[in-house]
Amino acid sequence: MIDRLIKESTELLRDLIRIQSFSKEEDRTANLIAQFLGEHGIKTNRKLNNVWAYNKHFDAAKPTILLNSHHDTVKPNSGYTRDPYDAAIEDGMLFGLGSNDAGGCLVSLIATFLYFYEQEGLKYNFCLAATAEEEISGNDGLELVIPDLGELEFAIVGEPTEMHLAIAEKGLLVIDCTAHGKAGHAAREEGENAIYKALPDIEWFRTYQFPKVSEVFGPVKMTVTIINAGSQHNVVPANCTFTVDVRVTDAYTNEEVVEIIKQHVNCEVKPRSVRLKPSSIDKNHPIVVSGIALGKTTYGSPTTSDQALLSIPSLKCGPGFSGRSHMADEFLYVDEIRQGIEGYIAMLKPVVGL
Repeated sequence: MIDRLIKESTELLRDLIRIQSFSKEEDRTANLIAQFLGEHGIKTNRKLNNVWAYNKHFDAAKPTILLNSHHDTVKPNSGYTRDPYDAAIEDGMLFGLGSNDAGGCLVSLIATFLYFYEQEGLKYNFCLAATAEEEISGNDGLELVIPDLGELEFAIVGEPTEMHLAIAEKGLLVIDCTAHGKAGHAAREEGENAIYKALPDIEWFRTYQFPKVSEVFGPVKMTVTIINAGSQHNVVPANCTFTVDVRVTDAYTNEEVVEIIKQHVNCEVKPRSVRLKPSSIDKNHPIVVSGIALGKTTYGSPTTSDQALLSIPSLKCGPGFSGRSHMADEFLYVDEIRQGIEGYIAMLKPVVGL
């Protein structure tokens, strides 16, 4: 059965690569995924470009595992030397846009779902969700359908980790700050310079150390990345705006970090969103223990994914190498599909009682 799943998954990935599926334009890949599952006798659900399904012997009395990855891609960068939609296989490498991020993960999770689909007597149900808009952290992807999926116990989020275990992921806050002054003529002692008012706050962002330090990530990291002020050389600026990139660890919630910032600075503070949350799963969770027993290592991921939208324990894990994501001539080793399918199944078997 595994060999058949590997063959089907490789062909499914090639078919997905051949279809343009930029974020918000994933309708045709959603159609393909629904068709593929339908051909295996699986009933699917759909909302916009999100497709999900449950195992055949779903039992509402049992907890449910979410298997999730995305089928949208970024746009190909200008460095491509080959057709990003050709899906050619050369020297064991499958080339194409989205092959590594996160096509290999998605088809491997679909194959894993198929492996467990008809199994009876499992300790857990399975919910497979192939979702949209991950690359833009959009509102119409996983976040849109979470309320429709039902109660979930924990999740495996498919992103390229070389099948190692990202047991925590940093959250992201983008903070827009405004220091208010008063305009005046620069030649006279007029006005209140908003730039000067902003400087102590900018220095605070540069030097402040949050008291709690994550065992996985270390400290929360804050970086001022944009500053804007003034209209012309002889006018004292009335406002100075600056933007702060905040990478939140599992030691704090996004809301806690915003509150701490507001307590320490004088400028106006407006987070663009608090939805990209830090996430984690206990190192003693059964799925993590199972992965460690197979020789996989644990680490904390500095990059954000749809994991940030989940409020349940979640593990980021999948075939492929993160450094290949979004690169020109993106590729996945065909053998990594096998490693993904076999790895997911081997991790899940003891958890679900097989």
